[in-house]
Amino acid sequence: MTDQSVFVLGGGLHALEPAVFETEAEFQELLARHPRVLDFGSLADGRPLRLVLVAREMGVPTSAESGPTYRLDHLFVDADGIPTLVEVKRASDTRIRREVVGQMLDYAANGARYWPAALLQRSFEETCAADGRTPDDAYRDLLGDRSPEEFWSAVEERLTAGQMRLLFVADRIPVELRAIVEFLNRQLRQTDVYAVELTQYRGDGDLRVLVPRIHGEVATAAKSPTGRRVAQRSTRADLDAAIAARLAPETGRIATALLDHAAAEGRLEGGTARYPSMSVYYPVRGRQVPVWTLSLYEGPAKEELAFSFGSITHHLGPAGTAAFAAALPAVPALEKKLAAQSEKGYRGWPSVPLADLAADPTALDAILAAIRQLMNDPSAHV
Repeated sequence: MTDQSVFVLGGGLHALEPAVFETEAEFQELLARHPRVLDFGSLADGRPLRLVLVAREMGVPTSAESGPTYRLDHLFVDADGIPTLVEVKRASDTRIRREVVGQMLDYAANGARYWPAALLQRSFEETCAADGRTPDDAYRDLLGDRSPEEFWSAVEERLTAGQMRLLFVADRIPVELRAIVEFLNRQLRQTDVYAVELTQYRGDGDLRVLVPRIHGEVATAAKSPTGRRVAQRSTRADLDAAIAARLAPETGRIATALLDHAAAEGRLEGGTARYPSMSVYYPVRGRQVPVWTLSLYEGPAKEELAFSFGSITHHLGPAGTAAFAAALPAVPALEKKLAAQSEKGYRGWPSVPLADLAADPTALDAILAAIRQLMNDPSAHV
């Protein structure tokens, strides 16, 4: 690449000169505010790709028990639910050549393992709030006819299956990094890898031109669509085996009773995460509505039941969700979250550890009664 000027015509000829990004923070802020500079390609239905920021400095744990060990520069997502991981480096940073590759693969491997749907949804909505946007505005182009919980569950499934984009963004992409990107793209069937060279030109005043150049598209285009593997969903047998091996007897009894009730009255759908999980849909006013998800995370005391308030509200309205919440058991770990949901319009995913339910002898019956009430409530509107 040369350092030749570019010229803009409009009320005269304006010369713009190549200009470096003064700091990496400036570079990162630019991408967070203007992700369209990374919008190359299209969605599955042919619509233009429009990346939406989930979070800057997204925490990346390396175990189920740890907090964030690393920080990814940016996490974006598109309307197909495909996550895009972005690492930003200036050309003056020597790590842009090789070290950044290992760093990104660390983020991708651990994000796929330890970014559950609820965390992604919370991170996105916190980012919206910090930017002064309402969730409704932010979700308008993402959801279609899905609820937020359904969308983020799809994103989690994409991550678990390795269906993601990895973007290395710099003002200059060295030859060594381009070679690695092209090699990874030829080898990885589920994950697309790109290097984006973003050159900046500045003129008088605030006039700027940004010129992105994409590396890795040829190798991506050569991939066979049939080479993509389908993520394996958890089966009832997987959950039964995990319950028998890992849960205390009373906790296991509650998990089994919930699954038995779901098999008899609703529809079970296995998750695609690395840990065993199962979501349950119940028939409510002629619709199959996702009501709860049972997740058996790795590590001690990690089994939890989460209620899909966002989906219930999406299908039935806040009144139906409020009635359902009021009928749930008065377990302290759950009550606080239910109170917070009331203030937020019942759009979250309140969860309760199975061990807390096991400690209350009335909890299981209360949950099953609340589900029956939800299924038979004539006041729930569509």
